[in-house]
Amino acid sequence: MATGLSSAEIGRLQATGFTVLDRADIQLLGSELIRLRIPANMPLEAARDLVIDAAPQSTADFVHYYRPGQEAECAGPHCAAAGLIGWPAGTGLPAGCGGNVTIGLIDTAINPAHAAFAKGRVEVLRLSDDGVPESGRQHGTAVAALLVGGADSRTPGLLPHARLIAVDAFHRGDRQDDRSDAYDLLRALDLLSARGVQVTNMSLSGPANALLEQVVRRLSERGMVIVAAAGNGGPKAGPAYPAAYAEVIAVTAVDRMKRPYRRAGRGEHIDLAAPGVQVWTAASVSGARPKTGTSFAAPFVTAAAALMKSANSNATAVDIQDALGKSAEDLGAPGKDAVFGWGLLNVRAACVVTSKKAT
Repeated sequence: MATGLSSAEIGRLQATGFTVLDRADIQLLGSELIRLRIPANMPLEAARDLVIDAAPQSTADFVHYYRPGQEAECAGPHCAAAGLIGWPAGTGLPAGCGGNVTIGLIDTAINPAHAAFAKGRVEVLRLSDDGVPESGRQHGTAVAALLVGGADSRTPGLLPHARLIAVDAFHRGDRQDDRSDAYDLLRALDLLSARGVQVTNMSLSGPANALLEQVVRRLSERGMVIVAAAGNGGPKAGPAYPAAYAEVIAVTAVDRMKRPYRRAGRGEHIDLAAPGVQVWTAASVSGARPKTGTSFAAPFVTAAAALMKSANSNATAVDIQDALGKSAEDLGAPGKDAVFGWGLLNVRAACVVTSKKAT
């Protein structure tokens, strides 16, 4: 996929065997995003280089795939995740944080009929209905319930009265493989930006992508806080994206004893830790079950960032990220480290930092 291609340049690429599969106007880039099929038998790297050579002013990269981060099953009682991070019981809010919140979510399909959302304000937008198989609803429903599950449901969310705009950017591939691609992630982010969303949860991970990095940077400059899961590739895996971009808050998972999740990614890009092992949340059809993975740690940080942004609308994405880091409970090696980042999310302390900044 590429942006910044002129009609003449597209024509020359088509003459060499490229096919235009789709087009989308991306307001954030002020340009049209073109999705291309490469010529038969041409290596991917050679195709990308050919596009860049044909249009040096353009940005081009592969249509990478991104996947939700979860461990399919876990056993045992759920932990009191909200209490671990200083989240108040009931529907009260920490001092210094507001409550008029709209959250963006880019994830798999969601079951809007789940009892967790019976009294909520959940809007689900599916990017494609052109026959592409819908993704499974397990992951998206669980993440959404952690954020906005009804206060009187079996899976009360952190912000039950918040508004959630959820973009279903995934589809089901072979062997029940739920995946999104970079082309659709760009469209989803652009859509949320156009709707005025200022805090977005991305519990997904994949490789680095030049166009995704460009959009993430642009959104951060405009004030959007993006929170992403660190990924579940294990301690020796390379950085996962978008979490590893500097503008994104990368969240790892810990258990109720504040020990690191065994499969969480590590690295200098990790910013914060939050509960992500045996976290109680909604199942896809009905009821609830514990879930494990960095995907389920990210919503805790997203909810905290949303409260902070609501309390101080002038706070930049950097301000929010800085306040969360300064207020975190240091774990592991002193200071920021590759396992826990700045440490465990501390919502009450973060809200105090934000409140002081606002005054």
